[in-house]
Amino acid sequence: MKASDVFIKALENEGVEYIFGVPGEENLDFLESLRKSKKIKFIVTRHEQGAGFMAATYGRLTGKAGVCLSTLGPGATNLVTPAAYGQLGAMPLVLITGQKPIKTSKQGKFQIIDVVEMMRPLTKYTRQISHGRNVPSIVREAFRLAQEERPGTVHMEFPEDIAKEEIKDPHFFDVVGYKIPYAGKETIDKAAKLIKSAKKPLLLLGAGANRKRASIALTKFVDELGIPFFNTQMGKGIIDERHPLYLGTAALSDFDFLHEAINKSDLIINVGHDTIEKPPFFMHPEDDRKVIHLNFFPAEVDEVYFPQLNVIGDIANSVTQLTSALKPNAKQWNTDLFLEIKENVASHLAKYQQDDRFPILPQRCLRIIRDSIPEDGMITLDNGIYKVWFARNYPAYLQNSVLLDNALATMGAGLPSAIMMKELYPDRKVISINGDGGFMMNSQELETAIRMELDLVVIILNDNAYGMIKWKQEGDGFENYGMDYDNPDFLKYAESFGATGYQPGSVEDFEDNLKTALNAKGVQVIDLPVDYSLNHKILNVILKEYSNTRKKE
Repeated sequence: MKASDVFIKALENEGVEYIFGVPGEENLDFLESLRKSKKIKFIVTRHEQGAGFMAATYGRLTGKAGVCLSTLGPGATNLVTPAAYGQLGAMPLVLITGQKPIKTSKQGKFQIIDVVEMMRPLTKYTRQISHGRNVPSIVREAFRLAQEERPGTVHMEFPEDIAKEEIKDPHFFDVVGYKIPYAGKETIDKAAKLIKSAKKPLLLLGAGANRKRASIALTKFVDELGIPFFNTQMGKGIIDERHPLYLGTAALSDFDFLHEAINKSDLIINVGHDTIEKPPFFMHPEDDRKVIHLNFFPAEVDEVYFPQLNVIGDIANSVTQLTSALKPNAKQWNTDLFLEIKENVASHLAKYQQDDRFPILPQRCLRIIRDSIPEDGMITLDNGIYKVWFARNYPAYLQNSVLLDNALATMGAGLPSAIMMKELYPDRKVISINGDGGFMMNSQELETAIRMELDLVVIILNDNAYGMIKWKQEGDGFENYGMDYDNPDFLKYAESFGATGYQPGSVEDFEDNLKTALNAKGVQVIDLPVDYSLNHKILNVILKEYSNTRKKE
């Protein structure tokens, strides 16, 4: 059996369903072995970034490592961004790259770089396979590390000559699971004591709590104990955001509507957040407020984050234990102030959601989208200023119904993520929401979505600029410089791929176009002009109210 056949058998042994990638001549043996697999589907993408983002999204949504493939040299360097995306975002991701023969020289040093060393700071594990017999053990170790807490990225380099080696009687290793230990009773008792002594506790939900069991346990925690909660951007939907005790999403690290509540709390129970995801609040040494860090792993002490207690272990179990320990004290905490703040936040968020000016305001856009898709509808967001508005204003009803990245926060991931989401959830409505800048970075994957025969809606928020940085530039008092560009005719661009394009000229047109697109077959692309001119006006309102609140205190 060739080593490349052994590799595919080892991947099948891990339960791999998909490999995404752009192959090259150095992995043709691997590709031929993959062709013969009855269990793994190979999806050719138009760029290695697209392959990596799709594989990372598969890992994020399933908990099983997603797999992507590239050749050596430029193919491997194109996987650097997805490697960091998976590593920072805690998404189990396996990268496989090709390489020239390592036992004989084929073309001198043509295209050769040290890919293993390049990947070392971006991954949990990186290894060149230098003997075919080692394939099964290296694959097993790579998948083990990719999927264990904290999940992340691993990399294997498979040289061309090793792929051709003949392996006699290869041994495939059992896929042995592991159980995350439970937090000890003593730690749970300490946490319960801190919560009991608090008068105004808040529950914070971060990306690490975005697991099915944790979602169920946390919902029960809030229902039974009556403690209000808020979430980070990547924690959206862990508990249904229509819940009466939901206060909002921390779209910024400070000076946001929600920080009035955070600043008045005396304890934050932080479940599943670590500082790799943009902090939803800052700790200060002079603060009286305490923080409990409840996660699979201890907190890394940082100038802005230094919790007073670590509760380390399986999140769902820790939350369940705390619910039982605190049940006799249920609903003893003062929530009136937080619910008043919730009403204040809600009034701010409602503003402009019915404003029909055109180009459209992001607040109006997201309201139309939320009203147009069913409860189980799903959206993905690329990166831009609109992400702040969607994180803050768009209510998520279900886990993973709003998929965004606030760890690496890279542009260009939104469309590939939506392609993977729709592949995994073919019966649910999926909308990919992108700025024009991020969309153009991987717009070639429209062809991939069409080839996969997906029914997918893509919205391009078009302002002919890098809007987020333009907003920051203006806020810092700089002149507008280096942010504006021209776009193609997105209607013709979409149609050139075989997609259906729309160019609404009013809010009413957008509503009609979106309704049509959601009920149509194939890929639907909506080029939507967007107006960000109110961003600074709204921010100034927040800062003014925040300042007035602090003065009263």
